[in-house]
Amino acid sequence: MKKTALSLLVLLNMVCQAQNFDVIPLGIYGGEQEDNLSAYLVGAPKDNAFLCLDAGTVNAGIRKAIEMKSLEGTTETVLKDQIKGYFVSHGHLDHLSGLIINSPADSKKDIFAIAPVIQILQNHYFITDTWINFADQGQKPILGKYHYNELQEGSEIPAPKTPFFITGYELSHVNPYKSSAALVRRDDHYLLYLGDTGADHIEKSDRLDQLWNAAAPLVKKKQLNTILIEVSFPNSQPEHLLFGHLTPNLLTEELSKLKEKTGQSSLEGLNIVVTHRKPTGDNPELIKKELLENNPLKVRYIFPEQGKKISLP
Repeated sequence: MKKTALSLLVLLNMVCQAQNFDVIPLGIYGGEQEDNLSAYLVGAPKDNAFLCLDAGTVNAGIRKAIEMKSLEGTTETVLKDQIKGYFVSHGHLDHLSGLIINSPADSKKDIFAIAPVIQILQNHYFITDTWINFADQGQKPILGKYHYNELQEGSEIPAPKTPFFITGYELSHVNPYKSSAALVRRDDHYLLYLGDTGADHIEKSDRLDQLWNAAAPLVKKKQLNTILIEVSFPNSQPEHLLFGHLTPNLLTEELSKLKEKTGQSSLEGLNIVVTHRKPTGDNPELIKKELLENNPLKVRYIFPEQGKKISLP
């Protein structure tokens, strides 16, 4: 009996240790529904220090997450005290409008972005004509609430007041327009979040290939178990109307390129959180159906729901 109890305890400890990230979607869609746009809180289990990966919807998502008991506290305390920083993948409104509109009520914190995205924030959003400059660089008057942290390709930096480190990678989103991905590390475990991206062969780019080169060794070592990546349109969308986005077939094509670098067995069971589905008509359900019915790589597709916590290894 003692041996059995010890074995169960070891098993329970292994299960507990396997949970390395909590992801709380504040918004999941890629347009139209302004109260449910791309934004994902990532935190460590049993911790309330979050990094917000994109910020299309913030306040409405916090309220939904509190309602679903994924977050504790008030909307104000989550915004001011629990969100410690923002990664902004690119300059489109469905990825940053929540950050802008909530800035007067927010507290001092960090913004992480590649140089072209910081320039967009400085030149087009945090300016007197459209809002006011709540950041610490750019047009005067400078309020200094947000501190810009420029992400250099492949170079890791800490996310202050969180257990995380961030590495940025450029993506192509209608070449030459730049989007980006964030590789988030906690101890020796990783989570990869991609902003909007087109497939390499359509974008005439190698940005995803470069990202897969960086991710492959971590996937093989089982240190990277989760990728959040967009699928905006169903397979029926013509290539000339993709506007720098993926379909289920194009996602499979890109993951197959990753498989060539990792081997099939390393990719099986990999968590793929499907982000940025366009909510027009029955697109979200059609995208889900097409992904589940054609999954030769045997990855584990996760379809996020606003406010519902996802516990990940």
